Amino acid sequence: MAAMTREETEALIAEVLEVYPEKAKKDRAKHLAVNDQSLEKSNKCITSNRKSLPGVMTIRGCAYAGSKGVVWGPIKDMIHISHGPVGCGQYSRAGRRNYYVGTTGVNTFGTMNFTSDFQEKDIVFGGDKKLAKCIDEIEALFPLHKGISVQSECPIGLIGDDIEAVSKNKAKDIGKTVVPVRCEGFRGVSQSLGHHIANDAIRDWVLDKRDGDDSFPTTPYDVAVIGDYNIGGDAWASRTLLEEMGLRVVAQWSGDGTIAEIEKTPKVKLNLIHCYRSMNYIARHMEEKYNIPWIEYNFFGPTKIAESLRRIAAHFDDTIKEGAERVIARYQAEYEAVIAKYKPRLQGKKVMLYIGGLRPRHVIGAYEDLGMEVVGTGYEFGHNDDYDRTIKEMGNATLLYDDVTGYEFEEFVKKVKPDLVGSGIKEKYIFQKMGIPFRQMHSWDYSGPYHGYDGFAIFARDMDMTLNNPCWKQIQVPWKKAESESEAVKAVA
Repeated sequence: MAAMTREETEALIAEVLEVYPEKAKKDRAKHLAVNDQSLEKSNKCITSNRKSLPGVMTIRGCAYAGSKGVVWGPIKDMIHISHGPVGCGQYSRAGRRNYYVGTTGVNTFGTMNFTSDFQEKDIVFGGDKKLAKCIDEIEALFPLHKGISVQSECPIGLIGDDIEAVSKNKAKDIGKTVVPVRCEGFRGVSQSLGHHIANDAIRDWVLDKRDGDDSFPTTPYDVAVIGDYNIGGDAWASRTLLEEMGLRVVAQWSGDGTIAEIEKTPKVKLNLIHCYRSMNYIARHMEEKYNIPWIEYNFFGPTKIAESLRRIAAHFDDTIKEGAERVIARYQAEYEAVIAKYKPRLQGKKVMLYIGGLRPRHVIGAYEDLGMEVVGTGYEFGHNDDYDRTIKEMGNATLLYDDVTGYEFEEFVKKVKPDLVGSGIKEKYIFQKMGIPFRQMHSWDYSGPYHGYDGFAIFARDMDMTLNNPCWKQIQVPWKKAESESEAVKAVA
């Protein structure tokens, strides 16, 4: 399908909205837009971070998911108690492929489910005593843990349990950090508020533990990698490049991270933010309190990797700048070979994305390095500053959609006719059954890493393997099926 004009994209949005009642149509129209690269601020074209429309199928998560599932859960040497009924903890356990090094159940606990297992009597009489007992049991059974976080589920906020008091008392008893996190799922409009709450808990209960302590030896090249959750090993791939250019990664969190690394972060010279949405709050706090600058980086695809390495190096002396150029040159032959192999097979293919966090914009460059075009993108829980960063990455007249409903996304795909859809597990089987190649772009469809030069080779292989799989010849996508039926009717007539 040829690229759509602005008028065609506007007409498509209007057509998709037509099924809604007038009030719903007016609300959803604010969240669907035609991209305009000339705009500096996205709030002139799209609304975001608003409550989902009741009665539609939203793909968002909750505040608990943003805190426990994203920010706190991957911190490997802490135990994270899902305080409430058992379901939330089980559903959020080990689903995001946050890789870590350690012995599970001994000194690392990332894939385990710790829960206070609320019952009806706990709702009636409160769960403070039960929480205290859980912490005592954890200390007895898992003595090598380095701290505990209490991740509140919905009932805790509704009945008013005082998790702060319990956490303070038990921290004194066991001599370790115990962090209460008020991330009840009903708070806010999506998982995004859970990120913010989790950041605030780190600020208030962990980050200042080593203020005034100069025992940790520092260097001029110390950095922290923040907001990389090591999905499929992404953080390790990123860390390799940073260390090869001469930087010392003092902390990476929360993927494969430890509480000690978080405590050391205020000692670094530069914070490198991968997932801006989930970790910009703590980065801004450290900039204000500790005068540590921060930048967002993008290690998807060779073009963005080179740009990011040079931007990072600009904060340091010539040693690091030369190191960045050395790293780029070292991997040039490798990534050029990847492009030479896969670009002819992927050139001109169109992609539609709908993901969370940073990926709706960060992966665009990697697709473009392979000759592919992203013709539609959107965020589950983005804010307007995310869209500010996206409008320059996308082509003019392409589709932007915020908190897109299941119906809208399906209709957009049918009309735009992409060659590939990249989204989450909830959308995966819908589009595959429609005959459309699909990649699960939250956890890399059990592949990865996708970061760095080595990750780019895996990314390219996976896109080629998905798009050019012979199985798609056995299924007709909806628009081709409709064309075939139309031709059959004409032939009969």
